[in-house]
Amino acid sequence: MRILAKGAAYAEQKKFDPEVLVAMRLAPDMFPLLRQVRIACDFAKGAAARLAGEEPPQWEDSETTIADLQARIARTIEFIEGFDAARFDGAEARTVTLTIRGEQVEYAGLPYLAHVVLPNFFFHAATAYDILRHAGVDLGKRDFIGKV
Repeated sequence: MRILAKGAAYAEQKKFDPEVLVAMRLAPDMFPLLRQVRIACDFAKGAAARLAGEEPPQWEDSETTIADLQARIARTIEFIEGFDAARFDGAEARTVTLTIRGEQVEYAGLPYLAHVVLPNFFFHAATAYDILRHAGVDLGKRDFIGKV
């Protein structure tokens, strides 16, 4: 959420509508910032649900503003924090079934997390960061990874 807040502050400082940032993309064939954030959130909530042995909730993709995206991130965090740690006992071996391009694919929990969720989550989160950085927002590595 920090990078989105910095994006909104940058737009205010430069006197342009912050929603311009929501529609920005790195290349014509790439998703805009709006979709990058949604997808990152969906991978996070989907992983938590599936690794806990349930189907992830389907949320309406109705966000149109930076504030809406911040609310989606907050809702995703709240959803994930709602799981008791015991729900993930044995998750590394739990079978996760996904439909990818019309085909059902099965993964054990650990490979699902390591080879599907994390690369996709970080790809979309980094792309959201890159879109804002490309737009001129003053962001650094610490804005992406936080305190280490």
